Amino acid sequence: MLAKLTSKNQLTLPKSVTDQLGPVQYFEVQLQAGQVLLTPVRIQRGDAVRAKLAELELGDEVVAQAIAFASKAAKAAVKPAAKRATRKPTRSA
Repeated sequence: MLAKLTSKNQLTLPKSVTDQLGPVQYFEVQLQAGQVLLTPVRIQRGDAVRAKLAELELGDEVVAQAIAFASKAAKAAVKPAAKRATRKPTRSA
């Protein structure tokens, strides 16, 4: 089977091949002895997040600090909304 590489470096795999692979969005790409080898990879969201954190060299301590900061900000945003919801309506004259 032939597949054409576009000017934007995109390659469309034949449907007969992708049907046999199932629901795959990512491929590991390797060049071996002048041949391009595509290996299907099923990435889970957690794995993708961990890979990105490793790429950015963000360790556990930085992640914990970010979670603590986000948690405080979320709690601060909820408090004013809760106060508004518990106020008694005022009557206008």
